[in-house]
Amino acid sequence: MKIKPLQDWAVIRPSKAQEKSAGGIIIPDVAAKKPQEGEVVSIGEGRMKEKKDKKGKVLEKEFEKTTLKPGDRVLYEKYAAVEIPGEGEDLLMVREEDVLGLLQ
Repeated sequence: MKIKPLQDWAVIRPSKAQEKSAGGIIIPDVAAKKPQEGEVVSIGEGRMKEKKDKKGKVLEKEFEKTTLKPGDRVLYEKYAAVEIPGEGEDLLMVREEDVLGLLQ
């Protein structure tokens, strides 16, 4: 199944959880923390953003393009991801605004 995200949603393949600790202790799957980083598989084109005045009246709307691209390694907020069951692997969907930064 291929997923084409809309607006500023990104499809992310999460990194694997660590199997060993720094001291060499093997961590069981149940106790392993879910990673908050992964690789961008695909991303939408962008979304409309509204500019408002102090009273909340919409002054204008403009299209804001996404800055992420497929292949980028990113760090995202812990509870911002939506899990998508896939064929053979689980993927996540995250809004671009919930991505904290790029990993280099």
